Amino acid sequence: MTAVPNITLNDGHQIPQLGFGVWQVPADSAEEVVTTALETGYRHIDTAAIYGNEEGVGAAIAKSGLAREDLFITTKLWVTDFKQGRTKDALPTSLEKLGLDYVDLYLIHWPSPEDEKYVQAWLDLEELKAQGLTRSIGVSNFLPDHLEKVIAAGREVPAVNQVEIHPILQQREIQEANRKHGIATQAWSPLAQGKVFEETPVVQAAEEHGVTPAQVVIRWHLQAGRILFPKSVTPERIRSNFDVFGFELSEAQMRAIDDLERGERIGGDPATLNPG
Repeated sequence: MTAVPNITLNDGHQIPQLGFGVWQVPADSAEEVVTTALETGYRHIDTAAIYGNEEGVGAAIAKSGLAREDLFITTKLWVTDFKQGRTKDALPTSLEKLGLDYVDLYLIHWPSPEDEKYVQAWLDLEELKAQGLTRSIGVSNFLPDHLEKVIAAGREVPAVNQVEIHPILQQREIQEANRKHGIATQAWSPLAQGKVFEETPVVQAAEEHGVTPAQVVIRWHLQAGRILFPKSVTPERIRSNFDVFGFELSEAQMRAIDDLERGERIGGDPATLNPG
């Protein structure tokens, strides 16, 4: 397997383009699942405070014997923490659970835009970065107008905007806003929870290359320049999702998958969802 390529963020730090996500991974199995991912070769792990599995991720990291500088760890600030003025306490709490002195990337998990408190949260993230508790800071599920507000208020531009992107929801307006500001686009639910595995362009590409539909969709993201972190709790699929560097989709195959866009969400709409 070829090494995972790195993408250089707008603050100069590098992030592995292919990572491993732990959304909905139960707390009591997170250590085992992340251990399998690390043994497979993943070095970029994406978790969040609200997932409730930071301790398991931290245990797997500690057990791995890998050097801290060889890992890229992301966690996220939950809405209730920033709405109740706890942003500056939330990251130290996550670090304690992870058993780390710093994370590589800290994200505002959702804007929850009804009261625009995410703007103050962004200013707090800038301070946490200045304290060395996180190397990079970014956002998740931010629409273009949310991005404009934090950029106008703060000193820094988010390094990453993590949003739901897969073949049937490509969020092109958000991706263009990210490009405009030099923000890296990171895809969550990149495989649409398997909903695209029977789409004709995906099936045809998988047959032509002798790979799985999941591997085709992962290649589609990689070749488009996005960062992604597919999730699985099955060891075979964890390994298969990492084995995506031995083939390349043609321009025609890329376009055919692009044409699957139909605005079909797996998760909530950031314009209206106000969690917490």
